[in-house]
Amino acid sequence: MENKGVNITKRKDGRYMGKFIIGYDDNGKAQYQYVYGRTYDEAEHKVLIGCEVASRYLSGRYITVGKIYNEWLNAVVNRVKESTFANYKAKFEKHILPKFADIPCADMLAGRINEFINKKLADGLFASYVRDIFTVFKSMLKYAQEEYGFKLSLKNVILPKAEKKQIEKISDTEQKRLVSYLKANMSLTAFGILISLFMRLCIGELCGLKWSDVDFDNRILHIRRAVQRISSANGDRKTKVIISTPKSETSFRSVAIPDFFMEYFKMFQNEADFFILSGSDKVIKPRTMQYRYKKMLKYAEIENHNFHKLRHTFATNCDEKSFDVKTLSVILGHSSVNLTLNRYIHPDCSHERKLMNSMCMCL
Repeated sequence: MENKGVNITKRKDGRYMGKFIIGYDDNGKAQYQYVYGRTYDEAEHKVLIGCEVASRYLSGRYITVGKIYNEWLNAVVNRVKESTFANYKAKFEKHILPKFADIPCADMLAGRINEFINKKLADGLFASYVRDIFTVFKSMLKYAQEEYGFKLSLKNVILPKAEKKQIEKISDTEQKRLVSYLKANMSLTAFGILISLFMRLCIGELCGLKWSDVDFDNRILHIRRAVQRISSANGDRKTKVIISTPKSETSFRSVAIPDFFMEYFKMFQNEADFFILSGSDKVIKPRTMQYRYKKMLKYAEIENHNFHKLRHTFATNCDEKSFDVKTLSVILGHSSVNLTLNRYIHPDCSHERKLMNSMCMCL
């Protein structure tokens, strides 16, 4: 062959052959791509295009997780909620970056990720939390592939099966005792607990309620905001309380106020648009409400449990009162009825026995 330029040679058959580097093997040896042209200019043109494409590929091939992470954050910061953004940062900076910051994104193969997942499980993290970590990581890796033109298959990543943690409802006896105590010791805190028990508000939504959310004429309560504690964005491990929109689009909802509840709404009604729980323009923090709830449980001589149990109790009570699942799903602010059925409805044995007995009486 006759040499015609650095990367162009002329073959014996008269065609011109060009080559350019497309990568390196494990030993650092260059790997080439070959192109052909009927003329020198044609071959050279193909080599120049190939070099440009390969250069972009190689730059992406060796770009690290740490570098992409900062790019990705800048890409998502304005399209997700502040709480979601803080959640992304917390998972990356606590779990992903300490392990993978200096590793090229293109080297994130299934074996390496599976090893990471197994280590996190061995460290005692819940399977559901490990799955969440991977979901965030996968989102960043997808961004890297789209921006830098390399392909990465994650189909062989094996995620742990998340165990569903069954949360039992508050027993009927304890519910009656709690309601009696709250009515006998009525306050804004007691009122808030009753709202969560009978209208299914999570603690963040309850803390975010304002009097402008109450439609007295139509007896409707509008859920428009939520209060939550998130990690600070400056990375100093501090947290802050924010008032934001509810968790998802379906969490924006309007709930009918039970008739007996109206007397309490009117009792505490404030002409100013204050937060309902505080009776002022200052918000009650979810942690403070949780603490107050536990004190109420102690005074009412009820077994200690998390505020979130009120939510499960409401859903299960509705199911036992034969609420149709679609209506219940809307009240709970769920995106699907499957979520309602799988997560929040836990009928107890006594209710099952009543249903079974009623069926047998028909035979």
